[in-house]
Formats: sequence, structure tokens, C-alpha cells
Amino acid sequence: MHTPMRECIGCGKKVQKQAMLRIVKKEGQISLDTTGKSEGRGAYLCKNIECLDECIKRKKLNRAFKQNVSDDIYNKLSEEMRHLFE
Repeated sequence: MHTPMRECIGCGKKVQKQAMLRIVKKEGQISLDTTGKSEGRGAYLCKNIECLDECIKRKKLNRAFKQNVSDDIYNKLSEEMRHLFE
């Protein structure tokens, strides 16, 4: 059976989709998709702090979503993700 693989925008590694966190952009809103099934453009991150930090440091969501993502959104996503990692 085929296992869906996705590339982490933090480290660039290809990992099984189920083992990653999805960030989704729908109707201009960017949020964390904990189900992995929400409609909209998605970007994937490994479930570790290092990939999250790399994504924030290099503003990787700007490229993934082809728009300027504000620091407020990065901070909000960071808080939500760090809460999940605890």
C-alpha cells in the first residue's frame, strides 16, 4: 500500500504525512490543522521544535503560501505547536 509522504518546510526531509503537523491557509486565514484534512493550501512540519524554529527563523511560510505572513501569525502558530509538543 502507498504511504503518502510530505516534505517538511523546516528541515526539508520527506516524512510520512501522518507523522507531521499541517498548517493550512484557507480564505486568507492561516491556522494549525490538527486533523490534517481541512480544506485549503497546506504546508507540513515535522513534530519537533527544531523544525518549528527553522520555519520561524527563515520565514518559510511566506514561500509556502506565496504571501507575506505576519510575525503575529508566526507567534500564534508557535504557541499552538509548542503546546502540542509538551
